[in-house]
Amino acid sequence: QVQLVESGGGLVQAGGSLRLSCAASGGTFSTYCMGWFRQVPGKEREFVGAISWRSANPYYVDSVKGRFTISRDNAKNTVYLQMNNLKPEDTAVYYCAASLKYLLAVTIDSYDYWGQGTQVNVSS
Repeated sequence: QVQLVESGGGLVQAGGSLRLSCAASGGTFSTYCMGWFRQVPGKEREFVGAISWRSANPYYVDSVKGRFTISRDNAKNTVYLQMNNLKPEDTAVYYCAASLKYLLAVTIDSYDYWGQGTQVNVSS
């Protein structure tokens, strides 16, 4: 069983930055694809980005390219989402997820374990 715990959310003004962390326990973190998703009330959960176990070629949704960066530290069993130049439309609950099956995955059903989420609010 894999447990994922996100942290680092909060309130920030537009143009500001936040770094989210997702700490994993149980399982073999270094072999997992790790993804970040976000969700606002009334909307479907949206893919943000993902990183393979080797940290090669992280993949991002177009709306965050150039602003968000995913990285991971396998020694610390942690994946990060650095968010720069935040916009009000980035406001959401952010979730990290682990895929045990895929090298890199973008769909919700590709992921096996999920964190509880952390709230990010961006004010205009």
